[in-house]
Amino acid sequence: MFNPFQENTYILYDDSKECIIIDPGCYTIDEQDLLKQYISSYGLTPVRLINTHCHIDHILGNNFVFKTYGLLPEYHAAEQYIMDAMDNISKMYDINLDPSPAPQRYIEAGEKINFGHSELISIFTPGHSPASLSFYSKNDGICIAGDVLFYGSIGRTDLPGGNYDTLIDSIERELMTLPDATIIYPGHGDPTTIGFERNNNPFLQ
Repeated sequence: MFNPFQENTYILYDDSKECIIIDPGCYTIDEQDLLKQYISSYGLTPVRLINTHCHIDHILGNNFVFKTYGLLPEYHAAEQYIMDAMDNISKMYDINLDPSPAPQRYIEAGEKINFGHSELISIFTPGHSPASLSFYSKNDGICIAGDVLFYGSIGRTDLPGGNYDTLIDSIERELMTLPDATIIYPGHGDPTTIGFERNNNPFLQ
């Protein structure tokens, strides 16, 4: 977990040693070193930098990743106005922002995200933010869900671009149709499963 918001950063890799970095929230030098050391210790080669959405806690390490590995971020185009507001947002939270570089490209809903021998599918799951994307691997039975779905809870909808009804619709229409055994890796807190949330999440009953 990185930064004052305790954000989860994910590094996905396979036996090819290629990896993708999702939501680098590393803020301090120690956090940046931890990310770099992890990648180095496993002999990984970062090939893509992806943001599930562009709230400040998920993009704080974008520039560090760019400077270290030469990767520009990728995210949904409708998140751009959130990214463009980061200077003002950082001042509101009294955070010393290292501005994110401009995106390399935008990710579309349903797009295949390939690295090494692996593939993720992008799922359009707005509601916490205007165009949050979740990333699902059918082969591995996992989904990186950003701040859409948490263990026993859901993402906030009181931030810019948030909408409660849209978020519930995204979860029910897109995530609850995944197999019950699918492991959800959220942007904060512990992993959960689709089956557990279907049966226990108070927001989905």
